[in-house]
Amino acid sequence: MQQAKSSTENSGASAEQYHGFTAEERAAMKEHAQEQKKAAARRGSRAEKEAAAERDVLAKIAEMPEADRVLAERIHDIIKAAAPDLAPKLWYGMPAYARNGKVLCHFQSAQKFGSRYATLGFSDEAALDDGAMWPIAYALKELTAAQEQRISALVKKAVG
Repeated sequence: MQQAKSSTENSGASAEQYHGFTAEERAAMKEHAQEQKKAAARRGSRAEKEAAAERDVLAKIAEMPEADRVLAERIHDIIKAAAPDLAPKLWYGMPAYARNGKVLCHFQSAQKFGSRYATLGFSDEAALDDGAMWPIAYALKELTAAQEQRISALVKKAVG
């Protein structure tokens, strides 16, 4: 009787090709699990929960290296001004902004995954649709007044 081949043998891929998640990805998943525990443990009114979530976001921003921190602080201010109904929250250890509990956009520091630039990203909840293809993430190295206006307009469009 012939034994069944493993799925890696059937696909032609060797088990040695898959190395699992990177250390940064594992750390982000652990942060997400801790965020979920903190959110579940919170008691009190919705306003208290939202205030605590914003404090968590501001604390996370304060921990960032200076270049990322300056960008994240400015992005936070722009988003709060452009869409005050979005609720700040941590999402996989990153500052994020949600509507009805669903993340609409987030800031990823360059340091988070060892990138050469920070990123402002939008989820599929964002109403940025423009034909059959549109950008959902933007690399950030610095912000000018023109870029701040563009981000404000993107956030306003994203919330619909």
